[in-house]
Parts: sequence; structure tokens; C-alpha cells
Amino acid sequence: MSIHLLIFTCLLSVKTLFGQHTTENLSSIGTWLTTDDETGEAKSHIRVYEQDGKQHGKIIKVLRESLNHICDQCPGARKNQPILGMVIIENMTYKNGYWHGGHVLYPKQGKWYNLKYWLKEGDPNTLVVRGSFGPFFRTQYWKRVV
Repeated sequence: MSIHLLIFTCLLSVKTLFGQHTTENLSSIGTWLTTDDETGEAKSHIRVYEQDGKQHGKIIKVLRESLNHICDQCPGARKNQPILGMVIIENMTYKNGYWHGGHVLYPKQGKWYNLKYWLKEGDPNTLVVRGSFGPFFRTQYWKRVV
């Protein structure tokens, strides 16, 4: 009986030491590949990072030269600024299994949308990204850049 207790204790220790691999404790922080909704072509790399307890995202690489331009439609301080290097995700907070409460800028239109995202169940290398405006939303699947 004591050998079974010893094995169980060892297994429990290993599980605690290495942690469970669930979407709740895996991070959305990293670099993500975005694709064009209409063509499926790769568009950009977005770096999601944490600052002051919130997540933000910045365009760090443009994969099509036609997208490497200034944002003439963007509001405020982003107007006429280069898209490359632009922060387009702001103020995301984590609650109930997903990041939400912030917003995303769609530079092509120069409009901000409500945003939430989460890691796809069973696939920590896919980020499910949902932008919305009122009852309307669009979902994209970003792939982690390794």
C-alpha cells in the first residue's frame, strides 16, 4: 500500500512542478501571423506583449509591400504614421478564460473595434481573435510565429 502512495505522491509532484498544459496557463504573449480574410494571404506579424498588467499588440513585420504604408485613415496621433511599428491592440485584460475589454485598430479603415481573444482549445499556437462593433463581429485565427 505504501508503494502506491509513494508513486501517487511522486506523480502529483511532477504534475505540480511542470504544471498542467491548459489554455488557461498558456500565454497569448508572443508573435502572431495574421492573414487576409478575403485572400488567405499572410499579412503581418503582430507582437502581443504585456505592459502594466494589460496586453497590447504592435505590428512588427509587414509581409506584403502593398501594406507597408502610412495610415492616412487612422484617427488622432496615428494619422499619417507608418503602419509598421504601430500599436493596434490596446488595454486587454484577462478574465474568465479570455482577454477582453480593449480594442483593436483596423488601419485600412482607420476604425477602432472592441476586441477579445483566447487560445484555441487544444492548440496553444492558434489565437482566436474576435473584433466587434455592436452586434456585428468578425473572427480571425492567428498562428503563432515560432
